[in-house]
Formats: sequence, C-alpha cells, structure tokens
Amino acid sequence: MSATGEEKAHGRWRGLYYHTATQVCLVGLVCFMCPGMFNALAGLGAGGQMDATVSANANSALYASFAFFAFFSGSVHNVLGPRICLLIGTWGYSLYIGSYLATNIHPGAGDFVVVAGAVLGACAALVWTAQGSLMMAYPTEAQKGTYIGYFWAIFNIGGVVGSAVAFGSSFNSTLNHVGNGTYIVFLVLSFTGVVLPLLLADPYKMIRTDGTRVTPIRYPSWKTEFISLFVALYTDPGFNYFYTWQFNDYNGALFNIRTRGLNNFVYWTAQIFGSFFIGHYVLDLRRFRRRVRAFLGWSIVMVFVFAVHVWSYYYQLTYTRTSDPPDAVKMDFTDPGYPAHVWLMIFYGLLDSMWQTTAYWLMGAMSNDPAKLAVFTGFYKCFQSAGSAVVWRLDALQQPYMSIFISTWVLTAAGMVCAFPLVYARVKDHTEMDDEALLNRPNVRRLSEHSNK
Repeated sequence: MSATGEEKAHGRWRGLYYHTATQVCLVGLVCFMCPGMFNALAGLGAGGQMDATVSANANSALYASFAFFAFFSGSVHNVLGPRICLLIGTWGYSLYIGSYLATNIHPGAGDFVVVAGAVLGACAALVWTAQGSLMMAYPTEAQKGTYIGYFWAIFNIGGVVGSAVAFGSSFNSTLNHVGNGTYIVFLVLSFTGVVLPLLLADPYKMIRTDGTRVTPIRYPSWKTEFISLFVALYTDPGFNYFYTWQFNDYNGALFNIRTRGLNNFVYWTAQIFGSFFIGHYVLDLRRFRRRVRAFLGWSIVMVFVFAVHVWSYYYQLTYTRTSDPPDAVKMDFTDPGYPAHVWLMIFYGLLDSMWQTTAYWLMGAMSNDPAKLAVFTGFYKCFQSAGSAVVWRLDALQQPYMSIFISTWVLTAAGMVCAFPLVYARVKDHTEMDDEALLNRPNVRRLSEHSNK
C-alpha cells in the first residue's frame, strides 16, 4: 500500500474511533461486562441463591452506599474525568460477583456479600455518572434518543449473555441455586470490563456529527464543582424501586433456577427492543418538535406503568411468602401456566427500558454540557438508589409480597406524575449553551476561550 493509501486508511480508522457513536458503544461495552453481569446476577433472584435474605441485605447496603456517593459523584467526575471514574468504579463489580462465589463455596460468608455490596455502591456511583455524562453529551440534540438506545442495547446484551450462561449451566440442575461455574464466568467477564475504559477517547478530542465540540469547559476546581452541584440541584431538581419485586418477589419466589435464568434472558432481551423503540422511533421522531416528543414519551411510559402493574396485581393475589417458601417446588418452563407468566417478565423489561431511556433523554434535553449532565446523572442515581435501599431492606425483613408490590406501583406512578411538571417547565425545543448554569461558575471557561489564549 502506498504512503498516501496508508494515510487514508489510518484516517478512516481514526475517524471511526473518534466517532461519537463508536465511543458511546465502547461505554456500552464497559457496562456490558460489569453492570451487565451484575444485572444477570440480580435478575436470577436472590443472586442465584435459594435464600434471598443475604442478597436482599447486600442490595440494601449497595443502594444505600450508591445513594450517598452518587450525590457527589457528578462533582468527583468533573474533576477526575470519565476514564478515571470508570477505571476506579468497574472493579467493584468483580468484587461483588466474587463474593457470591465465595458464599457458594463457604455458606457462612454472607457478611462478605453485604460488605462487597456496600463497596460496589460507591464504585457504581462513579461508573454510572461517567456513563450518563458521555452517553448524553456525545450525540447532537436530534440523536440523543438513538444513542441512548445504542448504549442500552449493548449494555443489556450483557444481561442476555449472563442469563444464557446461567440458564445453560443450570438446565439439568435439581438444585434451586446456580453452581460455581456460573459465578466464575461472570467474574472473568467483569474483569475484562475493568480494563476496557483504557480504550476510551479523551473527551477533549471529540467532535459531534454536526461539527460542534463535545466538551465546552475545562475541569474546574473542587470548590467550583461543589458550588455547581448545589446550582444544579436548585435549577433542575429531578427509582429502581421496582427491581426488588420483579427479581426477588416474582422471579425468585415462583420459579426454579433454570426457569429464573430463562426469565432473566427474555427480560433483558426485551430491554434492548424497548429502549431502541422509544429512543429512536418516539423521542427522536423528527416530524414533531422536541417538547411534543417529550410529552409523547411520558404518555407512553405512563400507560405502560398502569397496564403492567394491573396485570401483575392479579398474579400477586395468587401467592404469599407463606404459600411459596424458598424450599417449595417451583414453577418450571415446561408447566402449562408458564407462558402467561413469562410474558409479564417481557413487558416488565419493556417498561424498565422505556422508563430509563426516557429519563436519560429528558436529562439530555435539559443540557448539552457534560459537566452538568454528570451532576444530573449523579442526582438521578442518588434518588434511584435511595428508593432501592429501602425496598431491598423491606424485602430482607420479609415484608409481605403484596405490600412491596403496592408500594412499588404507587411510587412508580407517583414518579411519573412528579416528572410531568419538570417536562413542562424544563424541556425546550432547543438547548442554548448560554443557558447552561454551570458555565457561569467561577474558574469555568469555554474550551474555545482557553484555546485562544
């Protein structure tokens, strides 16, 4: 190949690497390996174990820690940068998965799982803040729903792959928990995710497809960031509560281990389609103005919230903790009543993905500034995790399934109602950079201002 040809080939590969869609996909791959394996584990119910108490306590510790650290993680991210946050944060997933392997080998190691959950909470705050900032900042305003769909699809393939591993490895098992091999596969994949952040491009070198630079500011001082945190909370006040009932109190309570793996597989597969549908075909639908698309997305999610929970209510009427204890004979996918039950898992997957995609899209519609988006993501994960910490603890205390279900339904619907005035007041047809509150803080300058000196 001639020198000119090599230069052109190099230019094409460089252009592909620095394309914003490529970088969002790389972030998705990091989350495929780490949060994706966590989701596969959690979706099995009880972390793949028979007794859900240790898992519920670990998740309560995890989300309490997550809520605390996520409140500040946006500010930490804006000083350290996304790559360092991802490098620090991803190792917590390996520790958490390893703790389940340890308790499978040594049944008395439940306290280790709880401690690992608390450590993971701090690590996850960094991962999800960096992920949210890059995912929402890299696309243009017209592409945000589609890019969120790209990320959500790749991320949830992790849950699909992990669920397939769990289903295959436990297919002939007569036990009601997964074996060591499943945890080892999850652990190896999560270790791969720890090194993947090294492949991410420097955000300062990124240019959107419309020619605008992604990063309009330099990382400010810690003092400036904590001022910015409270500015964002004041100007833009923003639950994963429903996972507990879905995973522990439905999937974990009613089905045997291989069927839990299959349910998990279809759940995360449905998430791929749900996210891309609402992101690409509703929230990025160019025939409508952005405000119209915001209300349309909100309406679709609201309808799904009530449709899925009415359906779930009739199933919840048929069992209790007493009628279906952990050592009871559980439903198998070969049983006649199984098809109707698995469709509920599919629709819960669709609901969760559309909820999360719409939430990220709404945050992205309020700002194009990566620093502000990092703070938004931290707040979002903080409030999500606070709700999760409470409900996982309630589950560990053996509160009635129906009580947890009703609280899930009420709080999910209330969250949508509270989001409506936020959509009305904050989503505009276009975001002007001059409106970005964080750019007006001390020591914060546009990238172009720095370059001209």
